[in-house]
Amino acid sequence: MGWDATEVARRFGLGRATRLSDGPVARGKQGLVWRLETSDGRWAVKVPLRRTSEDEVRVPTELNEKAWAAGVPTPKVCRTADGSVLADVGAAQVRVHEWVDLLPPDPMLDPGRVGALVGALHQVVLEAPGPSNAWNHEPVGAARWDDLVRRLSAGGAPFAGRLADLRDELVALESWLEPPRDLQVCHCDLWADNVLPTTGGDVCVIDWDNSGPADPHHELGCVLFEFARSDPGRVRELVAAYREAGGPAAVDRRGHFTMLIAQLGHITELAAGDWLEPNRRSPRREDAEAWINEVFDDPHTRAVLDRLLAAAQQVREP
Repeated sequence: MGWDATEVARRFGLGRATRLSDGPVARGKQGLVWRLETSDGRWAVKVPLRRTSEDEVRVPTELNEKAWAAGVPTPKVCRTADGSVLADVGAAQVRVHEWVDLLPPDPMLDPGRVGALVGALHQVVLEAPGPSNAWNHEPVGAARWDDLVRRLSAGGAPFAGRLADLRDELVALESWLEPPRDLQVCHCDLWADNVLPTTGGDVCVIDWDNSGPADPHHELGCVLFEFARSDPGRVRELVAAYREAGGPAAVDRRGHFTMLIAQLGHITELAAGDWLEPNRRSPRREDAEAWINEVFDDPHTRAVLDRLLAAAQQVREP
């Protein structure tokens, strides 16, 4: 493990450490999470897969803390005595949040709850410190898709044929991409893995590491696909709740699916690369295959997104 729970508790002022989970209780693509119990409560201790700096986490943490202060349901950030978010403990770099009892991801969460949460989050305005990350709006491109299909086929990837079949659709979708315009700092990772039900019946936002400058219209497009898919009723309920909560964005043109198309394109490319060369993010080829199959099993085709767009456009202003 490479770090000591007692020292983590001391550095972050958490009270006396009493129990640490036997191993990681959660694993994401960016880090491992342990549960730490102390005399003052329960805490999530995250160990990132790659070292980072205070400067890198400054903007995501600022949005996280500002959202928490505004009442958006999210775990509170814990800081060390000197105000740092990160701490070197033994051989590891760690960060800490308060513990929340979460349930497994569920794309079929109550769309009204999801819409209200995202509407509240988008009212937490943090000025964009620079341009949006290419991950959120730039295409993979036909040439890279073709090269990826070739390499996967040559390597015997079991999903190479599925990517080849989807290639033309992915390229066509990238023609919808538009530059982000109304920039503010957004979460940028509001997938079902990070918008989770709690054991108390609430919905909670976690994992703010990817937060950065983005267009909230584009982020809302991601949320509509993830939590409504092909159900126009869920789309209308989510959009209505978002607007009722004061959310400033809308999805009223194809370009508003830019973040969705770009991110799923890059995720597909990344997962395919992980299959070709397993690494700490995807240690086994089975991990990469499961990741990429999430796209293949329920693809974001033009027909699906056009139906979502039509349903969103039916919702009147409150």
